[in-house]
Amino acid sequence: MAGWLFVSTLVIALVAVYRPFGDHMYRVVAGTRHARVERGVYRLVGVDPEAEQTWGVYARSVLAFSAVSVLFLYLFLRVQDKLWLALGMPKMNAHVSWNTAVSFVSNTNWQAYAGESALGHLVQMAGLAVQNFVSAAVGIAVAVALIRGFAARKQATLGNFWVDLTRITLRVLLPVAVLFAVIFMIAGMVQNLSGGVDVTTLTGATQHLTGGPVASQEVIKELGTNGGGFYNVNSAHPFENPTTWTNWLEIFLIFLIPFSLPRVFGRMVGQNRQGYAIVAVMAVLAIASIALTVGFEVHGAGTVPQAVGAAMEGKEVRFGVPNSATFAAATTLTSTGAVDSFHDSYTAFGGMMPMINMMLGEVAPGGTGSGLYGLLILAVITVFVAGLMVGRTPEYLGKKIGAREMKLASLYFLITPALVLIGAAAAFATGNNSTALNTGPHGLSEVLYAFTSAANNNGSAFGGITVNTPWWDTALGLAMLLGRFLPMVLVLALAGSLARQKAVPESEGTLPTHQPLFVGMVVGVTVVLVALTFLPALALGPIAEGLS
Repeated sequence: MAGWLFVSTLVIALVAVYRPFGDHMYRVVAGTRHARVERGVYRLVGVDPEAEQTWGVYARSVLAFSAVSVLFLYLFLRVQDKLWLALGMPKMNAHVSWNTAVSFVSNTNWQAYAGESALGHLVQMAGLAVQNFVSAAVGIAVAVALIRGFAARKQATLGNFWVDLTRITLRVLLPVAVLFAVIFMIAGMVQNLSGGVDVTTLTGATQHLTGGPVASQEVIKELGTNGGGFYNVNSAHPFENPTTWTNWLEIFLIFLIPFSLPRVFGRMVGQNRQGYAIVAVMAVLAIASIALTVGFEVHGAGTVPQAVGAAMEGKEVRFGVPNSATFAAATTLTSTGAVDSFHDSYTAFGGMMPMINMMLGEVAPGGTGSGLYGLLILAVITVFVAGLMVGRTPEYLGKKIGAREMKLASLYFLITPALVLIGAAAAFATGNNSTALNTGPHGLSEVLYAFTSAANNNGSAFGGITVNTPWWDTALGLAMLLGRFLPMVLVLALAGSLARQKAVPESEGTLPTHQPLFVGMVVGVTVVLVALTFLPALALGPIAEGLS
């Protein structure tokens, strides 16, 4: 009952903020006035805020900004031993620096290093936390560009990336982060520049407790669906997540932007009901996933869990099974990847659910921006399938979905499964699966989860596998890089194609895309596509383990 109350209050809170917060984001991205500080940023980087960009220029801006970010963060990590507040930490080696730089710039935040024992405070603040803000803003900006493509009529431009990036960072992410950082400090999260203190444990041993700017990083870690924790155990650490109500707040922050962005979509295309349809698809998939994950873990299938009456291995005892399972579902339904429990210790079917959440493309509600544009791609595929069924040229929001649009949508959908399955196959073919602690179906699950997490830019770790080797750092870094930026380029190309079209008048043959029928069709297409793609791999991994 406590678990269902926990989830119910989350739903109520998200419903309450959907309209006001969505309207705020709409005003930010649709406004034409520039604040003084924003004009200062534009002058600093040499950008004309009034200049509109075609999809190609917008895409090049995204790629150029991200490439410079990867290079800067890589160099930052390589010289951290010479920086202020390094706390005596050595510089990070080359392959882990590459992996970490790509990870944070791609909004994945996969951590092949051990948090507080690898990085000093300056790198955490000026390197990782900064990328938590701007990588989230990049995702939202690309989603907004796609919406402009749907809303535009015979137009060649999609807005200005640099304006979108600046406004989203300064007007959306930063104010919320400051507010909740204060709340988190009141709750007991650490926020200082201390090198830590030595304490005596109950057994008489000495333990070093590391301080640092934790609360401020914790907020944007969740708000930006980033997931990289200050400490190695992430949100299971009491300095990052002190109480049950901070656990609730962290999940709320994870869902806040992704669940509010459909309101922006509805406002920008001039039909709020279209936004309601998209958020309904997200809600159906999210509620089903959370219910199944909590149900599998509460049931505790397996000899030992059944004998003791609970599957508590790997769970944080402060939160219990339902809250831990809800957190696991929330962070994999989005691209957050934070953890407050050990996914490798979940029951076979319970551990399968976070994997399936990511395989769905993280569209329920997905990452900041990436969830919305991923679901809009699925909506395009759905109207195409519906058009084939009735023998009519498919349309969505007054735009014809022709051969070019379907090629772009199909390539978008195929990139991530290809990275996951080819990557996992390569690990086994080269013998690098030997770093997994388990063999058989569970060992396959550990390898499959790693590539699923990286290619979907999630960043959560199943655990039970050593990945800080040159092969794993390089392979997962490539999966993160390609899994983030290739889909973005395809999304922007689709946005440009849609923007150049003129509006198609609705007729009696037009499929209504705001009604329950369409919501059900999008849910069905999403589930069927994922099942056709990943069911064989799941059958050899978690399903085989669960049935055994």
